Amino acid sequence: MVNARDNLHSATLELVRSTPIKQRLIIAYRRHLTLIVADQLPSETRGSFTEVMRILGGVQPLRGEDAVAASVRKMSIQQADDCAALIVEMFGALCRADSATQRQPFVQLRSIDCAAPEFEAAALTATN
Repeated sequence: MVNARDNLHSATLELVRSTPIKQRLIIAYRRHLTLIVADQLPSETRGSFTEVMRILGGVQPLRGEDAVAASVRKMSIQQADDCAALIVEMFGALCRADSATQRQPFVQLRSIDCAAPEFEAAALTATN
């Protein structure tokens, strides 16, 4: 099962392609963002996710198009850029949250106050 982080990662990869920004947003939404359940996200990113989904599905479609196509069609290029940036910011926030929860505690194996003994090894000599 693909998790929310993987779907946001894939959506972010769609957004960095060389096609027009509006096309990239539609593809990221259809292929990746619709697979995310808001409850899978940390509380810090749920609001942003809800906002992106509202932005990308908030316009009544014309005959033959879906809500995301209608919403993106109505956007200015700046609005599309801002929406894409919000998706990337969500992915970054999710990665930072994952990183913070996966940090392993630091384990000290010896006292810092005690100097470590010098490593001593016998000299090797070769004889024929």
